[in-house]
Amino acid sequence: MPSKTSILMAAIFGFLTISGSAFAAATQQVLYNFCLAGTNCTDGELPETGLVFDADGNLYGATLEGGAYGYGAVFQLAPDAGGGWTETVVYSFCSAGWPCSDGAYPYSGSLVFDADGSLYGTTTAGGGYQMPCGGTDCGTVFELSPVGDGTWTETVLHSFGNGNDGRLPAAPLIFDANGNLYGTTVFGGATYKKGGTAFELTPSTGGTWTETILHNFCSAPACADGGEPSAGLIFDAAGTLYGTTTLGGSHQLHCNGEGCGVVFELTPGSNGKWKERTLHSFIFSDGSNPGSSLIFDAAGNLYGKTSAGGPQSAGTIFELTRGNNGAWKEKVLNKVGGSNGSLVFDAAGNLYDAIGQSGKHPDGSVFELKPSKNGKWTQKVLFSFNGQDGAGPGSSLIFDSAGNVYGVTGRGGASGSGCGGRGCGTVFEITP
Repeated sequence: MPSKTSILMAAIFGFLTISGSAFAAATQQVLYNFCLAGTNCTDGELPETGLVFDADGNLYGATLEGGAYGYGAVFQLAPDAGGGWTETVVYSFCSAGWPCSDGAYPYSGSLVFDADGSLYGTTTAGGGYQMPCGGTDCGTVFELSPVGDGTWTETVLHSFGNGNDGRLPAAPLIFDANGNLYGTTVFGGATYKKGGTAFELTPSTGGTWTETILHNFCSAPACADGGEPSAGLIFDAAGTLYGTTTLGGSHQLHCNGEGCGVVFELTPGSNGKWKERTLHSFIFSDGSNPGSSLIFDAAGNLYGKTSAGGPQSAGTIFELTRGNNGAWKEKVLNKVGGSNGSLVFDAAGNLYDAIGQSGKHPDGSVFELKPSKNGKWTQKVLFSFNGQDGAGPGSSLIFDSAGNVYGVTGRGGASGSGCGGRGCGTVFEITP
């Protein structure tokens, strides 16, 4: 069984294995190679955050390191009229130097736009409260607003570490209909084990944001309610939140005695309090350590993945179906899981995912899961990376209107021996 260290490494870098799959060719194009110079990497390095399109067809993402100051950057890729893409660094973190009051090391599932075109995300370090977090890992929630001349202004909406508000936000944010932001922190909170939090940020008319803790994990005995959530939250139509934790649950004897993780829901009450309920506790044989956000299908079933456990100890892709009695039943769809990136549906109801070390080459692959009438799902590998065209694709994928798939690899690419000999990462497009 994996150690706690390996769980966290898998959640951040996504190195898992796929075996026993049939391979199918697809067209892959590298849109951008980070840090071709091999040093400094002012354009960013190690992109571990998924991409998002704006209304004009530009792509946005973040790199864990690099940028003008070495602590990460948000970038834009704009399509050129004659083909190709041009990269622009939107913002480089730690602009005032350490301890990086504006944030450092952005690592979240993806950035999110508001209706006005501002970008929101998290950094896993930096902010205004370094000392309570060992000097490094409190983290921030930030906003990037376009000025109009091509530049962007960064505003820190919240710095973690001011008490029991959580620390190390490593998941994507979501908005509700009223413009409030929701997310999770891996650690911190009010419990003695500091097992992480689910939080809400509410804007005020003065431009400030107020944080409310919706749930402190590890609040139940032996963390039966879950611990260390590294994935983002999602809403259903009724306003209930759903998510996962990498540890905890009702099977504490499994996964090194720390629990294998849970799927949970948070339901708002009339008194402003939120009630947490565990929908499923993993037991290793059905997967363990889920570190990616969940998604719904049209029928209201939940889908997600675990980074370890399962029949091959390589994680699982699972479905949770709600029964008439309110209980949820889990079904393992595939004997391979994944890391931080969430699954995504295409228009036909097929699931897509990217895995760090897998497929025909040891550098990762993008694959499709197609459902059949008998309830089985068939895996087809669309593309396997070879290092030169990228390596370690662990983040969420997105589609354009034509059905092309876009994503990032955290390593590899034409930078070759740069970034410690691992390559500095790429942005890619795949045409199935």
